[in-house]
Amino acid sequence: MTDKAIYKRILLKLSGEALMGEYTYGIDPRVIKRIAEEVNVLVDLGVEVAIVIGGGNIFRGAGLAEAGMDRVTGDHMGMLATVINALALQDAMERVGLFCRVMSAIKINEVCEDYIKRRAIRHLEKGRVVIFAAGTGNPFFTTDSAASLRAIEIGADIMLKATKVDGVYDCDPMKNPDAKLYDLLTYDEAIASKLGVMDATAMVMCRDYDMPIKVFNMNQPDTLVRVVCGDKIGTMVERGKEND
Repeated sequence: MTDKAIYKRILLKLSGEALMGEYTYGIDPRVIKRIAEEVNVLVDLGVEVAIVIGGGNIFRGAGLAEAGMDRVTGDHMGMLATVINALALQDAMERVGLFCRVMSAIKINEVCEDYIKRRAIRHLEKGRVVIFAAGTGNPFFTTDSAASLRAIEIGADIMLKATKVDGVYDCDPMKNPDAKLYDLLTYDEAIASKLGVMDATAMVMCRDYDMPIKVFNMNQPDTLVRVVCGDKIGTMVERGKEND
């Protein structure tokens, strides 16, 4: 790994489940501390860091919708779960000396700022970490879609999708030890093969606005820093040469 970042501005997508660590529910303080420390290294390298966080460690609106709850109500509850995670992550960032702002897609002014694109970019330019909460602010859209949208809006160089596996496989590596790990995929290959990189809406948005995606295992220490410094880790999803 070099000590020089190859990206100036990144959007990191974290699932809520990534915050659970060894727990079965909620937030593991050790996990958010490690994430904050790795982000601190990136900021020291001059990288502007934005984060979109999910809420699945606390609440999943889609799951209750399947059990009969109104989907819109469930999704609004899920948005609030992402705000809880964002505030916890902000606290961890500030504990390691970072300046951090949480910006919500729904109005919740007592605890964080409203999302405004120009203000978010200004925070990034000033070296502050920005955490985007509440998804897109709309029901029926996932936090994957929110990550794609925010990455495009703020002009990120790349979207980094942190997962529990080493990248994108042709089948579930937990079930098949012979699963093949892809080093590189095009957007269309990922969509057509239904490889589960992100939901289709998010993937199409990245394709249409040429936003590269790197999928990698966040559970390995220092992997985030290594990815941003150009190490060949995980799976890159980007525009194919045939589309040039």
